[in-house]
Amino acid sequence: FDACGGKNGNGYDKELIDFLHNEKIPATLFVTGKWIDANFADFLNLSRDTLFEIENHGLNHKPCSIDGKSAYGIQGTSGAEEAFDEIEANARKISELTKKDPIFYRSATAFIDEACVKMAGDLGFKVISYQVLSGDVVPFLKDSVIVENVLRRIKPGAIVIMHFNHPEWNTCEAMQKIVPKLREKGYLFVKLKGFEVTGNKN
Repeated sequence: FDACGGKNGNGYDKELIDFLHNEKIPATLFVTGKWIDANFADFLNLSRDTLFEIENHGLNHKPCSIDGKSAYGIQGTSGAEEAFDEIEANARKISELTKKDPIFYRSATAFIDEACVKMAGDLGFKVISYQVLSGDVVPFLKDSVIVENVLRRIKPGAIVIMHFNHPEWNTCEAMQKIVPKLREKGYLFVKLKGFEVTGNKN
């Protein structure tokens, strides 16, 4: 789950997080520096919850690119220096606040060029994308469409991308329908660190 931050992106979907907690569904939460600043107390609470792991979604939620390429209308980093800050500065922010070092990085919009992938790797981070685009980011998309998107594309070991910074979206409503259907099919939910440890055995 991503929390992008910035203008119109600083919300907190407490209903979704409570649902994950009540259903004991572990999750990896990618957060930006902007979102942390806007939701400081909630961020700290999430970072202390062993059900979740906090990972790096960039300092200012910019697609990570050496030459400033944009994605989905969001301007990318202007060069190597800003790309470095996008990755490393937010990692340090998370580390200082949580006393835990993030190990995964997902760029804004999941767009990252090859040079930035290498940079992230040299800094010690594993770049993470996704296999299943839920579509929850589309404004006012019906929860039934999000459910269909996930169930149609899901496969063992897949990373599903959703968001927890927009309580006005239908992410929680969709998850309430997705979870029991996936459990019926025998799926389990794990954090990325947990998945790396257990491997894809489904």
